[in-house]
Amino acid sequence: MSRSTHIAAFTAFGGCRSKPNAEVRKAMKLERKYVEKPWGRTDLPPGFDDGSGRRIGEIWFDDEGAKLPILVKYLFTSEKLSIQVHPSDEQARAMGEPSGKEECWYVLGAERGATIGVGTREAIGGEDLRAAALSGEIEEMIDWKSVKPGDFFYLKAGTVHAIGAGVSLIEVQQNADITYRLYDYGRPRELHLDESIAVADARPFPEDQHRRIAEDQDRKLVDGPKFVLQLCGADLAGVTDRAPLWIVPLSGTVRLEGDEGARGDCLYTEDRHHIHASSDARMLIAWESA
Repeated sequence: MSRSTHIAAFTAFGGCRSKPNAEVRKAMKLERKYVEKPWGRTDLPPGFDDGSGRRIGEIWFDDEGAKLPILVKYLFTSEKLSIQVHPSDEQARAMGEPSGKEECWYVLGAERGATIGVGTREAIGGEDLRAAALSGEIEEMIDWKSVKPGDFFYLKAGTVHAIGAGVSLIEVQQNADITYRLYDYGRPRELHLDESIAVADARPFPEDQHRRIAEDQDRKLVDGPKFVLQLCGADLAGVTDRAPLWIVPLSGTVRLEGDEGARGDCLYTEDRHHIHASSDARMLIAWESA
């Protein structure tokens, strides 16, 4: 679809809608936005179902009216997502877009046999990648990895990727609506072959960007050029004193000034001293890189 059509659909589905001079409250639980997708689910896990019967693929967390620099999502898949790629900031700006996108995934649930595709089995040049996308051979060239709860992936810009069916995960990303589709299994949606080939880094996925992590161990999961992501408990080990912070509870409860959240929520604060977590809390906390 055209860029203008893409933006209109994005807004209609509850995407981030910036307003000039919009102000973000200093501590709050972010609003849920349910986003329909052809690969989404009508049977969301307990605590997520909005009762609409719609095919929900994503739940976004944002402040109404203000586009925050980091976006947190929950994703629920019943079919494979398109094989796609995101540009870097520099590549996006060269194409007239405001920014690129880096992202990471923390797998919460996976049906038996569920997979995630990250990188290609072998390095593929641009014209070979285009031919594979047109023929459908690209589906066999992707490195489909079996996944379980606790799997974590950090996807740098340019990574060719796709999420398989039967996966529930948390995504933390640069807040940018820019996705180039290479292949979509015959679904009637526009592909972006020229843009994809221009930005894709089609090669095997680096081993150190895929880990299986224990939720009870404090560790820095991402220390990238765009954002940092820390896994921690109530003592906030490893969390910066800088602000703002995005808090994604995995267990227990987290209270800010007047708001309380648990698994399935996302909270935002401009001061880590606003965070009061239960003793059994485990959290993902994100912030912008310095």
